[in-house]
Amino acid sequence: MIRTLLLSLCACCALVLHAQKLTVPTLDYEREYTIGGITVSGCVTRDANAVKLFSGLQVGDKVTIPGERIGKAIRAIWEQKLFTDVRIEAAEVRGGTVFLNIIVTENPQLASYGFAGTVSRGEGDKLRDEIKLQRGQQVNEAVVADARAAVRRYFVDKGFLKADARVEQVADTSLQNSVRLKVLVTKGPRVRIKDVVFHQVRTVDLEKKRWYQLFKKRDLPTQARLRRAMKGTKRKRWYNIFGGSKFKSSTFHEDEQKVIDVYNEKGFRNASIVSDTMRYVSPRKIRLDITVDEGQRFYFRDITFTGNTKYSTDTLHRALNIKRGDIYNKRRLDSRLYMNPSGADISSLYMDNGYLSFSPDPVERVEGDSIDLEIRIREGKQYRVRNVTVTGNSKTFDHVIRREIRTRPGDLFDRSEVMRTQQQLISLGFFDPEHVGVNPVPDPRTGLVDLEYTVAERPSDRLELSGGYGGGRILVSLGLSFTNFSVRKMFDGKAWTPLPAGDGQTLSLRAQTNGAYYQSYSLSFIEPWLGGRKPNSLSVSGYYTRQTNGVSKEDATFQELGILGTSVGLGKRLKWPDDYFFVNVTGSYQQYRLNNWNSLFSFSNGTSNVLAVQLRFARRSIAEPFWITGGSETSMSVKATPPFSAFDPHTDYRLLSNADRYNLAEFHKWKFTTQWFTKLTRSKTKHDFVFMARAGFGFLGRYTERKGDSPFERFYLGGSGLTGFQLDGREIIALRGYDDLSLSPSFGSFFVNKYTAELRFPVSLNPQATIFALGFVEAANAWNSIERYDPFKVYRSAGIGLRLFLPMFGPMGLDYGWRFDDVPGQPNMAKSQFHFTIGIDLGEL
Repeated sequence: MIRTLLLSLCACCALVLHAQKLTVPTLDYEREYTIGGITVSGCVTRDANAVKLFSGLQVGDKVTIPGERIGKAIRAIWEQKLFTDVRIEAAEVRGGTVFLNIIVTENPQLASYGFAGTVSRGEGDKLRDEIKLQRGQQVNEAVVADARAAVRRYFVDKGFLKADARVEQVADTSLQNSVRLKVLVTKGPRVRIKDVVFHQVRTVDLEKKRWYQLFKKRDLPTQARLRRAMKGTKRKRWYNIFGGSKFKSSTFHEDEQKVIDVYNEKGFRNASIVSDTMRYVSPRKIRLDITVDEGQRFYFRDITFTGNTKYSTDTLHRALNIKRGDIYNKRRLDSRLYMNPSGADISSLYMDNGYLSFSPDPVERVEGDSIDLEIRIREGKQYRVRNVTVTGNSKTFDHVIRREIRTRPGDLFDRSEVMRTQQQLISLGFFDPEHVGVNPVPDPRTGLVDLEYTVAERPSDRLELSGGYGGGRILVSLGLSFTNFSVRKMFDGKAWTPLPAGDGQTLSLRAQTNGAYYQSYSLSFIEPWLGGRKPNSLSVSGYYTRQTNGVSKEDATFQELGILGTSVGLGKRLKWPDDYFFVNVTGSYQQYRLNNWNSLFSFSNGTSNVLAVQLRFARRSIAEPFWITGGSETSMSVKATPPFSAFDPHTDYRLLSNADRYNLAEFHKWKFTTQWFTKLTRSKTKHDFVFMARAGFGFLGRYTERKGDSPFERFYLGGSGLTGFQLDGREIIALRGYDDLSLSPSFGSFFVNKYTAELRFPVSLNPQATIFALGFVEAANAWNSIERYDPFKVYRSAGIGLRLFLPMFGPMGLDYGWRFDDVPGQPNMAKSQFHFTIGIDLGEL
C-alpha cells in the first residue's frame, strides 16, 4: 500500500519544476486521503506555520493522491521566493489518512555587500542608493539580477554604455545561512555621441513635384533644426559647453517625439520614426541614425464652429486666427484653442467671461491633403464667484492678501484675473512662487464657483549684509529690513515674535561704514496701501552721511563732508493705459556741509541746500522679486529743484563765490530706463534660459547759464557701481570690466547711456538659496556736453557672473568682466577684473 502511494505521488511531482520534489509512497491509482498532520522541515529563520499557510493545506482536508492539490501547494510555496528547494513527502499513511512533511531549503540572507572593480568610493556610495540592498534581506536570483541591472543603469546614464557588473556570493561563516555579495563593476569607456543623422523616407514622390523643388530647402525641417529639437540628445561639439553628449535611452525616445512634433508643425501630420540605430564609430563614440517617414503634407481647408451661442462664428475665427490654405499645425491649433499663456485663445475668450466649464472639441475630417475642421463648442454655464478664501498664510494677515485679489464674490469668473492675482501675490515677496496656486470648486447646480487661493510663507525679513570694494576701500553695510512689518501691532506685546509683522509694510534701518572715512545711517518706511482701501503708497525716509579724509579734526588738512537728507513720497497705481502703470511723486530735501572738502565739488567750504521734487511714471509687469523669468519694466522720471535764479533775475551768480552761488542748488534731471525678460526655453524642471535686455539714458540740465551746472547729482561711470557713497550727491553707474569711476571726469558727467544684455540660467531655485549664473555683454559712455553726445560711441565689455539670494542676507553677486576698449589716460588699467557686490543689483541707471 505504501509503495503504491509513493509511486502515485512521484508521478504528480513531474508537473512541477525539477527542484520541486514530492516524495510519498507510490500508488498505482488515484485515491482520496484525509490529511492527518503536516510538519515542516528545513526552516532556519522562517516560521514553519507560515510555510503551512503558504501551502494552503490544512489538517482534515481531503486530497486526491496523485492529484493537482499537492502540485499547487508546492508552487504556492515556491512563488514566495523565499526558498531554493521545496518538496512534500508522505511521512506516513494509515489507511485513508496521510501525514505530510514539507521540506524546504531557505534562501541565504544578506550579511553585507561591497563594490570592486573600476568604481570609486564616491560612486559606490551613490550606487548604494540605487540598488537598495538591506542587511538581512533574502538573496535570490531576482535580487542579484536587480542589483546588476541597477549598476548598469546607473553607469549607462553617466555615459558608460558598455558598463557591466558581476555579483559573487561568498558564504558568511559568522552568521547562519548568510552570504556576502561582492559586486564587480566594469565601467568601460565613457561614450559620447559623435553625430546624429536623419534620413527621410517620402511615401509620396515629392521629388518630381515642382513646388517641392522650389521650397524644400527653406520649408522642410533641416538636419540642424531636428537636432535642436532633441534637447537631451546632443552631439559632442566644442561650442556645446553647457550641454552634455551622453546617450540616455529614455531621453532619446522623448527626443524622437520632439522630432515628430517638428514635422507636425510643418504640416506632416502622419510623420513617424521608421527606425533608429546606434553604432560605434570608435570605442568611445557612437553615431545615431534616425529614419523618418514624413508622409504627406496637409493643409487646413474648411473650419466650422458648432454649439457657439455666446460669440459669433466670425469672432471665434478671429480668435483662432487660422485661415483656409494654412499648413496644418497641431501645436498651433492647440495653442489657439486652449490655455495660451498670452491669453490669445478661444478658451480664454470664454473663461474670461465666466464659462468655467467651457470645452472645445476639434473633429478632423481628412480628404486628400486637406483637413476640414469642425470645432464643437461646449459652452456650459456662466459661473459667478461665490466665496473667496485664502489658506497657508501663517504670518501675513488676510487683508494684505485679499486687497491683491482681483476676483470678488459676485463677479463673473475670469481666468485672466485669477492669473493676475497669482502674479500679484508672488510680487509681494512674502510667499514661495512655486506654492502660490488657486483651487476653483464649481457648483454646477447653482452656477457658482468657490475660489481657494493657496500660499506658503517664506522668510522675507532680512538681516542684510551689504558690501563691496571700490575707490580703493572696502565698504561694509549692516541693515535690518522688515518687508512684512506691522505698525498697528507695535503696542501689542503678543505681536513681538520677534517683531510685529503681517501688514505688508516695509521698515528698513541701515548703517554703512569703511572706518574713519565714511559713515552713513538711514531709516525708511513704506506703506503700500495708505488707508487700506486703494493701492496708494506712502514712503518716508531720512539719512545722515559723513565723509572725511581719515585724519583728526585738529589736523590742518582735515576734510569733511556731511549730508543730511529726508524725503516723503506718494505713489498711485493707475488703471490707464492698464493697471501695470503707476506714478510716484517724491519730495526731498538735502543739506550739504563742506569743510575744506575739495575732492568732488567746485567749492570747498560752505553749505548747500537741495530742495527737489521727483515725478516718476512707470509700467512694471514683473512678478518675481529675484529670479525673474518674464515681464518688463519701463520708467521715465524727472527730478527738479525750483528755478531759484528765475526769482532773482538781476543777480549775476558768476560774480559770487561758489559757496554762495550754490547755497540753493538748482537743476533738472531726466532719466529713462527699460528692461525686458523672456524665457528662451521651457523645461519641465523650470530650469530655463532667460534673456534680459536693459537700456538707460540720463541727462542732468541747468535752468540758466548765470547759475551754471549743479555740482550735485552728476553721473559717474565705471566698475561695479558700488563705492558705497550713494548719498554723497553722485549717481554711480556700473560698467563691468573697467575700473570704478574710470569713464567719467573727476567732476562727473551730464549725459549717460548704457545698454546691457544677459543670458541667465538657474543653478538652484530653492527659496532658501536661489542661485543663477549669467553671461553678459554691456556698453556705456558718459559725456559732458550735447555736442559730444553720441549714443553709439560707447565703451564695451563682456563677462560671466553668479547671483545668490539668501533670505537673511539679500542678493549677492560676483562678476568677471573683460573690457574691449582702452581708456585714454589710463594705460595701466587691467584688461579684466572681478566685481563683487552684496545687496546691490549691478547695472542700475
